[in-house]
Amino acid sequence: MARYTGPRLRISRRFGEPIFGASRTLSRKSYPPGIHGRFKRGGKLSEYGRQLMEKQKAKAIYGLLERQFRRFFEKAARMKGNTGENLLQLLERRLDNVVYRMGFARTRPAARQLVSHGHILVNGRPVNIPSYLVSPGNVISLSPKAQQVQAFQKTLESSRSKYPWIEVRKSEYAGTFLYVPPRAEIPENIQERLIVELYSK
Repeated sequence: MARYTGPRLRISRRFGEPIFGASRTLSRKSYPPGIHGRFKRGGKLSEYGRQLMEKQKAKAIYGLLERQFRRFFEKAARMKGNTGENLLQLLERRLDNVVYRMGFARTRPAARQLVSHGHILVNGRPVNIPSYLVSPGNVISLSPKAQQVQAFQKTLESSRSKYPWIEVRKSEYAGTFLYVPPRAEIPENIQERLIVELYSK
C-alpha cells in the first residue's frame, strides 16, 4: 500500500516538529523514531538532504503521494509569480484541505474521506474528488444527508476556523472560500524555496 496508514506521531518525530498538531508525547520523545532513534548522532544534513526533507514534510502535511505532489509543482511552475508560493496556494485550494480548514473534519485524512464518500457539495453540487481546486467565491457545504449525522454535527460545533480567507456559517453547515491566501497567511512551516531548488536540479 503506497499511502502511509501508521501512527502520525511517528511522522512528526521524523521531522522533529508537530506537523499534525501539538502533542505532549512529541515533547517527551524529541528524538527520531525507530530502535536507533534515541542514539542517532545529530550529523548535519547536506543541502540535498534538507531539500528532500522539506519536500517529504510538505507531502506528509497535505497527504499527497510523489506523483500527485509533482503534478502540483509542475502546475505551479507554469503559473506566473513565485513558484514556491504558487505551490502552497494550489495545495491550500484542494477541496479536502478546504474542508479541513473549515472545520468539517478534524484531520485532512478525515476530510478526504468526507469528500470521497460524497458528503461535500460545492455550490450545491456533489464533488467527490479530493484534489478538486476550489476557487474564490465557491460555497462548500455538507450534503443534507451528512447534516443529519451526529458525529459531523459535533465536529463542526467544536471547530474554530481561524483563517481569514474562509468564512464558515455553522448554522447552515456551509462556508465560503473568500480568496486565495498569500504566503504570509498560510500557517504551515514549510520552506518552499528548498522544494523549488530540489525539483529544479
